[in-house]
Amino acid sequence: MTGGHLAAVVVLFTVLVIPFLASAGDENTGDAAGGESTAALRLKLVAVASILAAGGLGVLIPVLGKWVSALHPERNGFLLLKAFAGGVILATALVHILPAAFHGLASPCLAETPWRRFPFAGFVSMVASLAALVVDSYATGYYRRFHISKVRRLAGGAAGADESGEEQSSRSHGGGEPPPPGEEENAASQDARRRIVSHVLELGIVVHSVIIGVTLGASVHPTTIKPLLVALSFHQFFEGIGLGGCLLQAKFKTRTMTTMAMIFSLTTPAGIAVGLGISSRYDPGGGAALTVEGLLSAASAGILIYVSLVDLLAADFMSSKLLNNPPLQLSAYISLFLGAGFMSLLARWT
Repeated sequence: MTGGHLAAVVVLFTVLVIPFLASAGDENTGDAAGGESTAALRLKLVAVASILAAGGLGVLIPVLGKWVSALHPERNGFLLLKAFAGGVILATALVHILPAAFHGLASPCLAETPWRRFPFAGFVSMVASLAALVVDSYATGYYRRFHISKVRRLAGGAAGADESGEEQSSRSHGGGEPPPPGEEENAASQDARRRIVSHVLELGIVVHSVIIGVTLGASVHPTTIKPLLVALSFHQFFEGIGLGGCLLQAKFKTRTMTTMAMIFSLTTPAGIAVGLGISSRYDPGGGAALTVEGLLSAASAGILIYVSLVDLLAADFMSSKLLNNPPLQLSAYISLFLGAGFMSLLARWT
């Protein structure tokens, strides 16, 4: 077993097993007077530490690929881990977030008109997916055109091409049309798209993380907090791996990468802290809370569905590296279904 494999085993044990052990230790705490409140507070503190560690470790693993070859995003092992993370993110959106949005917006606590006369959760999720597509497509095109124009201006100035040479080039490419982008331009366009994907993915994750963090922080029953603690630690870790891989492949500057990683890691713990602060006044079954949480959850689900399928999974599964390697392709399928399956299974307890 290599050092990278050993580190992965240690991380998985820390993230997935410790929350179970911490939860088990509080089984009888609520028996005494006021004990349930004490147990809930203790579990929330454990949740903050566990989720913070899980997210931080998850997003850090791909970054370590700069120095640890076994963790490099171009290696087959990391591709399989990324497929697993993509399955986790997709299941999070479809099995955890979207059903919660449907349930909240169809609650009897809300007015029948308009909330129960129209499937707002599905509609908002669709709009969010389309919005993610528009942002992804437009921003990629903009940055591509901007960079190509910049490269050509610099190349033209350096070459000092004469007028006749420019005319000949123009005629050879269809009367004034610029020549097709070169390898450098395509690489820059791909980097720009990966940066956009990273921002869109983080947006979807952050929106959901705030909601679920506030929900956990405002909860007063240990039986509600325990499954959330385990589920959040699990998918925060693998969402971090997916996001970290995007950040590294997008070639962000160290400061930008660090900032985005910190935002991802701190969002859910910050939501828990907010939930703790408003727990005495927060009514999760109130009309306002159900409406806001339902709409934001639906939007988050739509963004994560788009990003997981189009930007994380399709980009890798349709690459020549995978298509030309049937054994690796089969392994990626298995990894994808395992990630989606494990995350779906957690819905049984959340």
